[in-house]
Amino acid sequence: MRRSTSLAALLLFLGPAVSLSAPQEPPAPLMTRWAAEVTADKVHAEYPRPQMVREDWMNLNGLWEYAIRPRGEGVPSTFDGQILVPFAVESALSGVMERVGEGHELWYRRLFVAPPTPPTPDAGRMLLHFGAVDWQATVWVNDLEVGRHQGGYDAFTFDVTEALVDGESQEIVVRVWDPTDSGFQPRGKQVSEPRGIWYTPVTGIWQTVWLEAVPAESIARLTMETDIDEGVLRLAVAARGAGGVGNGEPGLTLYAEARVGDGAVASATGDAGEEILLAIDDARLWSPDSPFLYDLRVELRRKGEPVDEVGSYFGMRKIAVGKDDDGVNRLMLNNEPLFQYGTLDQGWWPDGLYTAPTDEALRSDVEALKELGFNMTRKHVKVEPARWYYHCDKLGLLVWQDMPNGDDHIGREDADLMRTEESASNYRRELAAVIDLLRNQPSIVVWVPFNEGWGQFDTDGVMSWVKSYDPTRLVDGPSGWTDRAVVLGEFGGLGLPVAGHLWRDRDNWGYRTYETRQELMASYERLVEELLPMIDAGLAAAIYTQTTDVEIEVNGLMTYDRAVVKFDRDAMARINRRLYR
Repeated sequence: MRRSTSLAALLLFLGPAVSLSAPQEPPAPLMTRWAAEVTADKVHAEYPRPQMVREDWMNLNGLWEYAIRPRGEGVPSTFDGQILVPFAVESALSGVMERVGEGHELWYRRLFVAPPTPPTPDAGRMLLHFGAVDWQATVWVNDLEVGRHQGGYDAFTFDVTEALVDGESQEIVVRVWDPTDSGFQPRGKQVSEPRGIWYTPVTGIWQTVWLEAVPAESIARLTMETDIDEGVLRLAVAARGAGGVGNGEPGLTLYAEARVGDGAVASATGDAGEEILLAIDDARLWSPDSPFLYDLRVELRRKGEPVDEVGSYFGMRKIAVGKDDDGVNRLMLNNEPLFQYGTLDQGWWPDGLYTAPTDEALRSDVEALKELGFNMTRKHVKVEPARWYYHCDKLGLLVWQDMPNGDDHIGREDADLMRTEESASNYRRELAAVIDLLRNQPSIVVWVPFNEGWGQFDTDGVMSWVKSYDPTRLVDGPSGWTDRAVVLGEFGGLGLPVAGHLWRDRDNWGYRTYETRQELMASYERLVEELLPMIDAGLAAAIYTQTTDVEIEVNGLMTYDRAVVKFDRDAMARINRRLYR
């Protein structure tokens, strides 16, 4: 008999229903040093959502069963083996490294143990969270379908409370279908036949899967907007209750408290679903040089008594376009002009593809860019796990966020793409989901809806919509192909293949390739010298290609395995910092 369950008890008794040993990693062209730290019982064990933290949760990463079957065949009667979640099935760290393709579906299965004691009906709810699954997912718990989702880059959640059964092992089954580049959906640089700047496909679960215990009435979503001119944080909280997720239930109120260390600096109360204001006196502003973050605690209350609480954080900062003292348009951070200089950041890994082997590895890319003197990065046609943006927030790295491309591409002289109604609707839905997912990150200052005509359609309409949907950030027009912008959307691409750190030993690719680090460094310095007069003339930002090598591309600052920085760190930092004069 299905029933609600005691969630605190459930988390206490959760555990693997069967004993599984780690699958043997297949050979891969290249691995990172962090791969050796990945084990079946400890894989991305960090809390996956730093801007809405609760204590009661259970990480479901680890060994699942998997099967690859022809599309439409139905639930497998037997499975092919074990897969290490959350690594995509094509990656080495998954333990599988097999292709799926549009004609097949990828199936997952995992068991966990239910609590032995019956609960009270109003004990609360159990939520099953997926950080990201590429692309179309259907989820069952104990043979009951709990939900479906389309979108390879946004998190989604299903309430599975009613699907749990009493006193037995609980079963999760997930079906995934992903057409890669034969479909219209956003896919970034994934292609079925990798080549040049196009990479290995990524199918299935590629971010953390986790269970979370919440009260019957709980906080579903936070929306934060900082206003440094008024010195306030505007906070809206959507509450989940007996009537479902919405603007709150009658009688529910909120208490929010901004903190620095152990002390509160501001607090406010209000009704759930209504915007409340926290006055932040003498606010410390967030910037790349001083990435100060305030802690935030939010309580949901019924009749004055707390029923749910989450922890979060925010940064007081403002991004705008304005004129400098000479009347030249600049990018203004906190009402001051700041030249933004960063890298095109693909976010791919040789052993995990879309998924970094560890959180330390994820953070290391951000640390490296800061050490090399960059204050910004452009996340290129990919969306990262929430913890990557958390690292950018903590370390002070500005982010330009691309929307992953899909459908067809157009050239420089072509008119906008004519998408089908289904394709256009799906793009708009996934774009809105990505903005909603990342809306609260202080590091993100620019949205990039289209890259170089990739999937570009209804350009003016999409740009206007993004700006109206999030007026707190800037919107970059079609990146990389207009001569009217004061932003250099991509340049550089200087390549250096490093023996022993290559995806492929020969026939690697770069826009320009050098044989020695000295030649590479000299060429890079010349490029930066050329930027200086352009900045004087009005250039507001520039983006160098790219952070790391990726597959056969060798034009990264670092090798694909992150083992070698191809430039002298101190010299590059000195050169780059000249641009911020």
